[in-house]
This record gives sequence, structure tokens and C-alpha cells, in this order.
Amino acid sequence: MLDIHEILGPEGQLASRVTGYSYRPQQEAMASRVMETMEQGGVLISEAGTGTGKTFAYLVPALLSGQKVIISTGTRNLQDQLFHRDLPLVRDALATPVNVALLKGRANYLCTHRMENALLEGRLNSREMVDQLMQVQGWAGRTKSGDIAELNDIPEDSGIWPLVTSTTDNCLGQECPSHSECHLVEARRRAQEADLVVINHYLLCADFSLKEGRFGKLLPDADCFIVDEAHQLPEVAGDFFGATVSGRQLLELARDTETEYQKETGDLKEIPEQTAILSKAVRDLRLMFGLDIRRGSWNEIKNDQSVIAALAKVRESLSALASLLEVVKDRGKGLESCFDRCQALALDLGNFCDENEADSGNVRWFETFRQTFRLNRTPLDISELFQAQMASRHGSWIFTSATLAVGDSFTHFQKQLGLSDAQTACWESPFDYPSQALWFVPRGLPEPRSPEYIQAVLEVAVPVLKASRGRAFMLFTSHRALREAAASLEDRVTYPLLVQGSAPKGELLERFRELGNAVLLGTASFWEGVDVRGEALSCVIIDKLPFASPGDPVLQARIDALRKKGGNPFMEYQVPQAAIALKQGAGRLIRDEQDRGVLVICDPRLLKKSYGHVFLASMPPMGRTRDIVDVEHFFEQEVSSSDPA
Repeated sequence: MLDIHEILGPEGQLASRVTGYSYRPQQEAMASRVMETMEQGGVLISEAGTGTGKTFAYLVPALLSGQKVIISTGTRNLQDQLFHRDLPLVRDALATPVNVALLKGRANYLCTHRMENALLEGRLNSREMVDQLMQVQGWAGRTKSGDIAELNDIPEDSGIWPLVTSTTDNCLGQECPSHSECHLVEARRRAQEADLVVINHYLLCADFSLKEGRFGKLLPDADCFIVDEAHQLPEVAGDFFGATVSGRQLLELARDTETEYQKETGDLKEIPEQTAILSKAVRDLRLMFGLDIRRGSWNEIKNDQSVIAALAKVRESLSALASLLEVVKDRGKGLESCFDRCQALALDLGNFCDENEADSGNVRWFETFRQTFRLNRTPLDISELFQAQMASRHGSWIFTSATLAVGDSFTHFQKQLGLSDAQTACWESPFDYPSQALWFVPRGLPEPRSPEYIQAVLEVAVPVLKASRGRAFMLFTSHRALREAAASLEDRVTYPLLVQGSAPKGELLERFRELGNAVLLGTASFWEGVDVRGEALSCVIIDKLPFASPGDPVLQARIDALRKKGGNPFMEYQVPQAAIALKQGAGRLIRDEQDRGVLVICDPRLLKKSYGHVFLASMPPMGRTRDIVDVEHFFEQEVSSSDPA
């Protein structure tokens, strides 16, 4: 076995070669355990508290093992950070010639064929999209990777991206006229040749669910899989092991069919007529769901005749289009692809409408957006499916995150993915939480269901924000609460208010860091994956314990299934999920050894309800108080310590 101490120890290679490196016994211990698992095989689940340095703890063994390693991260942003920042730093420090590659999902790569189609069509909705298409065309001649992250001047949600990238539905595979210059094919080739590949959970699960038939399997074989931010994996896997049909998919099919028809044929006018009929049927179905943006169980509306009739019209239109495409599919690969997509979507819609699905172990549910909808089938339990996929990939597995355990137990995570036989380990954060952080649970707040609750939270928050001089995140469990707080706080605090939704997330965080005294109001997307170090973030205020909405259709179905088996869904599922989410939110506060701050959790259930001990046992060992005076004193100490002698 490699001597990890010689690399990560206080006098090791990284200490002498990485600026700002500090020795952490927890990091060294984790790296040794990862190395052991890689060499002996098996599955390791490891929680590494904030500040442990878990990224280096798995990168060092991965780079020195001589094995083919795949590392999966939670998001594309974390993937880019790992590949472009952390990985080169450690590889250079170790002076090891490991060949590394970055691989993302297909929607992250420019599709030259679809870009050329978009240029040929010339049918764009706005001058802005025309300008963006011209920008993409200019960049296409320069880029080597085709990774659209290089074009950061175009917003991630721009309507131009679906027109110049591919999906599993519309990709022509090896029959594409631009296949020889396909950026996705090239990225996958580099991944096959690399010793270490950085991917994300969405790509890992897409490979598991075998939804990329035109290219075969997505990922190369590997000796070891390392899954970082592993607490996010069960939800992502649930999405991929299920099935979805969206309005966007159907409208893209109609548009692509018309484009390919104009290119390849043009003598069967019934095809563009039928694509128009399908497009209208899809838009009519969206209207039948109502104007609200919502998500719900299919059982809520399966007896709504207007919805059922509109859905039947979509299926009928899709079937008619498939019949027409069958006649002309041999005239071009584009038309053949549209025919295949038509059949696949018709099959998925048929499966969704099958009433026998109620007993299949899947939950059927819908969600609506401003202009589209999604019909989903999601498995209630993915543990057997996930285990089967792991078993088919012979190698060791390491799952790690700062938030996997509930108290001292990994049972909740293990049950979700069927990892009952895995080895587990937990390394506490090296931070001095008792002196660096104060946890304030205020007295006298009403029950969270009270209509006056958010105003009561603000009565607590205003004096805390005064004491902290802004420099705070206020994290809410609902958008409704966030909007109410934003409206009320506008005239009650003198610090800059930054509200989620008023600007892109990255821009809000950049402004928060620059201002130095701002108050940022956010919901779920700010609870994790956000790293603000230093004095700019010195207070985190959380309105409620983050229980998932009981109205969520997938959660409700899982609750019902657990109850039917004689279980206690609240204690076995809802409380552990909320405890992990709370650890994530609280983890925004202390990011390094120099940080100091106050955590405020307003929910009175934390101390009044019997399940509160689960949350208390899962949190870092911060100092605790119920008195605002202690909060004020904590921040006064900060001011006095920074005054010149």
C-alpha cells in the first residue's frame, strides 16, 4: 500500500508543494481508507465533515493507484471546479503523469448538425436569439472541446441551446452527416483513453439506465467509482430509473420532423400539416392543466375528462405522425430518427396511461411549467435497480459527502441505494465549532403552520441582522415564505437585500461577496453547493426544519408504501431526509478555520418535539443559546478583536 502519510502528512509532498496546505489527520485517515478500499475491493460509505479536505483525500489515492477511476460529482459546476482547479493542483504536486478527462452529458456539447439546421431554418423568436446563434456559430469555429460552458455570455436557460445541442431523442448517432466532427464522440473517446474521468451524477445514472442506445454505453469500464456529494445520488437515480414525457420533447419532435421533411422530401404535405396538429394538441394539453405552475399525483386529475381528452388527442396525433413518417423514413437518416422518436414517445405515453401502473411499484405524477408540462413515472424503491447496476460493474465503490449520516447512523442512505453490506466511516470536521460558531434557537415562536409564523421569524431576524451587520443568508423552505419575507424586510433593514430570482444565482453570490454586508434570501438552491468564505457570510438564519413538502407526489407515494409495509414513514424517511438537508443548510456558515458566525434555527419543533433529538445529534458541536444577548455579545467580540490595539 502507498504511504499516504508521506503525501498528506505535515511534512509530506503536498505540504511542500501546495500553497496554503494545512495538515488534517482526518484527511490522512480518509485517504488511507479510500486507498485500502481501492486495493482490496468493496464498498465504502464515508462522511467527511466540512473542512476535512475530502477532495484531496480521494484524489491522492485515485491518482496514485494505477487504476482506471471514474469520479462523479453532484453538479456540472462542481465537476468543472474539480477538473479545472483541484485535480490539476494535486496532479502537479504529485508529479504524476495521469491522463485525465472531463465528460458531461450530451446537452453540454455543441451539435454542429443541429446548429447548421438552425442556421438553415432561419426561424428564431427574437433578435436576441439571432445574435446568440451568430455568437455560437463564431465560437464553433474556434472551440476544441465544444463544451458550451465556454460561452458564458449566453445564459444557461437561453432558448438557443436546445437548437444547437442534441438530446437522446434527436441525435442521429453514427448516421449524422457531422459525426466525424462530433464533440460528444470526441469527449467520449478521450474518456475511454483516460486513466481518470470526471463526470456528474446525471451522466452516471444515464449510463445506468441505458438511455443512450445510439452510442452504446456512455462510460468506460473502470476499476473504481468515487461518488462525491453522494447524498444527492438517490434522487437523481430515481429520475433516471423512471420515465418522462414532456411537452418540450413533443414540440421538438414536431419541429425537427418539419425541418427534416423540408430537407429530404417535400412532396407529402400531410407531414407538415400533421406536425402542426401535434403541436396544437400539445399546447392544448398544457392549457387543460390550468394556468398554475404545480406538481401533483396523476390520481388528482386522472378523472378530469378535459385533461384525458386532450391527452388522447396528443396520442392520436402522435400515432398519425408515425404512420406518415413510416412512409418516408427511408429517404434520410433525419426522417428515420424522427420516426424512431415518434414510436418511443408513443410507447412511453402508452405506458404512462396504463392503469396497471398503479400496482407496478412506480408513482405516476405530473408537473407544469409556464409553457410546458412533464408526465413522469418514478420508481418508489430504486435499491434493487441500483444494486443490479453496481454488480454489473466490477470494481470498488466509494460514496462520500459531508452529509450522509443521521446522527451516527448511515442506515437511511444505505437503504435508499441497497448498500447494507458496505463499510462505513465518519470523520468529524477539524473546525473548532464551540468557539467559531454559536447556534441560536429563539424562544416564543408560534407553530410553523401558524399564519403569523413568518412575521414572527422576521421579528427574531431583524435584531440578529443588526448585530451581525448584515452579512447573512436567510434560507427558507418555501418560495411563498421567501416572497413574504422579502416584501417585509425591505423597509426594516438598512443592508442590501439580494433575493433569489431577482438575478441569476452566480450573479447574486458574486454581489454578496463584493458588498460585504448584504442579506441574501434564498430557498433550496442556496442550501447546498454554496461556498462563501470569510466575513461576508457571518450569519445563517433558517426559517423551518426542512421537511419535504407533504404534497410532493413522489414523497406521498413513498410514505404510503412504507405505511403499507407496517413502517413509520415519518421517522424512517421524512425525519432523516430533513436532518440531512438541515446539515447542508447549516454547513454554509463555517467554511474554514478563520470563519466565525451565528446559526439561527427558528423552528420551535427542534426542542419541543420528540424527534428533535435526531436533528440535534446530526449537527456540529456549536455553542448553543436561546438568548439574543449572547448573539449580540458574540458579534461584539468579533468587532473588538478586529480593532487595532
